[in-house]
Amino acid sequence: MALLGQRPRGAVAAPASRPLPGLGLAVLGVAAAWLTHALIPAVPMLTAAVVFGLTAAHVPGVRGVVRGRGKAGLSLAGKRLMRIGIVLLGLKLSLDDVLGLGWATVAMVFGVVAATFFGTWWLGRRLGLPGDQPLLIATGYSICGASAIGAVSEVSESEERDAAVSVALVTLCGTLAIAVLPLLQGVLGLSDPEFGRWAGASVHDVGQVVATAQTAGAGALGDAVLVKLMRVAMLAPLVAAVALSLRARASATTREAAKRPPLLPLFVAGFLVMVAVRSTGWVPASALDAAGHAQELLLAAALFGLGSAVDLPSLTRTGGRVAALGLCAWVVVAGVSYVGVMATA
Repeated sequence: MALLGQRPRGAVAAPASRPLPGLGLAVLGVAAAWLTHALIPAVPMLTAAVVFGLTAAHVPGVRGVVRGRGKAGLSLAGKRLMRIGIVLLGLKLSLDDVLGLGWATVAMVFGVVAATFFGTWWLGRRLGLPGDQPLLIATGYSICGASAIGAVSEVSESEERDAAVSVALVTLCGTLAIAVLPLLQGVLGLSDPEFGRWAGASVHDVGQVVATAQTAGAGALGDAVLVKLMRVAMLAPLVAAVALSLRARASATTREAAKRPPLLPLFVAGFLVMVAVRSTGWVPASALDAAGHAQELLLAAALFGLGSAVDLPSLTRTGGRVAALGLCAWVVVAGVSYVGVMATA
């Protein structure tokens, strides 16, 4: 009889889960997303990365690798690389940019974020969506799409499936906004700057905001990016609020208290540090550009990993409710944003 902990003679050791195959798939997915964006600029690279990840998880032959040898590396990309990308996202925002918007616009953005988050979360709970999907979808719609979902899912220790479904839904609706919102500019009587602020306040991902607002010119694009980055600034307080809520609900026992998430996770603290660094004005433009490219590549790899975790057949049980929540949340964020933009015009 073999001693406890020893492998019997002649037995073959089970292969350890290694991240390299999955990370290699993520690199290929990022390359495909970059090429797609280069050929079709209207398609943001991050959106393409999610689509390619979802596709890879359902193509015969590739699916086996994604669910098998590649799973560890893809999971690593979806979590660890996402954190680094969120940290670098802070370099896109400075305090001067926020103050330059004016207090009326800042108040408008805060109102949009609060109404969208609580409205979407409440409706998701009413629809009976499982797990943390209501929380994550509300976060993605109200803040900055997949990046915000990744940040909150880390704090709430959400299941990978819940994060993947939320990312897929928010990405789909943000992609539709690129085509739909420009058609509504004339119908709603929005000037170019007003349209830019509306896009920045209502579209989810930064890349999707750029793709939407650039249809109305450089003036609209500038306002859109500033308003969008103001929404990004809400990421840190929202993550802290989620962590505080989880800590308050935790039991006072020593075991459960040890599981309480920190009020300010390390990667969110890094995000705030990068905002402070950018606010000094000491970082050269070349370094900001390099960090921006690195951030986009890291988030693309992370989103490819999250997209590969989506199992479409398993969505049939909640697919209708998820779609209903996505449509309603889209109407809420677009409607509240429009009212806010017109009130502060």
